[in-house]
Amino acid sequence: MEWFIANSAMVFGLAGQHLVLAVVPMVLGLLISIPLAQLACRNRTLRSVVATATSLLYTIPSLALFIILPTILGTRILDPLNVVVALTIYAVALLVRAAMDAFDSVDDDLRNAAVAMGFKPLARFFQVDLPLSLPVLFAGLRVVSVSNISLVSVAALLGVGNLGILFTDGLQRTFVTEVVVGIIAILVLALVMDGILVVLERVLTPWTRASGTGGRPATQASVTEPKAGTAVVSRPEPGASA
Repeated sequence: MEWFIANSAMVFGLAGQHLVLAVVPMVLGLLISIPLAQLACRNRTLRSVVATATSLLYTIPSLALFIILPTILGTRILDPLNVVVALTIYAVALLVRAAMDAFDSVDDDLRNAAVAMGFKPLARFFQVDLPLSLPVLFAGLRVVSVSNISLVSVAALLGVGNLGILFTDGLQRTFVTEVVVGIIAILVLALVMDGILVVLERVLTPWTRASGTGGRPATQASVTEPKAGTAVVSRPEPGASA
């Protein structure tokens, strides 16, 4: 604890760098994955190709990718851009599948109803498909946020500033306290990011917070669950006397 207090400025500075290197690829991965998943959902062959390609991308070792990218991008080995690009690739690999599952979760009847009401494809996507797919999409986004925060620390082996520096420095000096502080800081960062995503999901999907509906839309609950004290009128059986 004394070491953390004495070096808190350094720890918070590394945490800030760590957060940027984790969040920027997550946002970029989301922007790439959503249109790619939408295209894949429209074509069965393309969906198979995209699913296979993204699975292969995630099998690339992170350290090897960090080393190879400077040659491809023409950047320096210590350039944070290498980390951003590498983690964006991993984010796309995870988010494309999540986005495809999210779009699959939207009821086809709702899509057909939107078309019948005159929604153009782009308007239907932004006003029907995307909003209704958010709960499943956020589940995938939470996985990516934790994955990115964990993978960023690997870049410390190349000298890129982040909380992983506490691991490499602590191991070199055989100073366990520094390593423990790094582990706790990354765990706290992951919990904070997950909490932010949970709050953001609740804000963007207010229909899932209907009281007592178990996450179902309030309109559905009002039809299927009559209020206490109200009479429920049942349809008489065929042939029954009036």
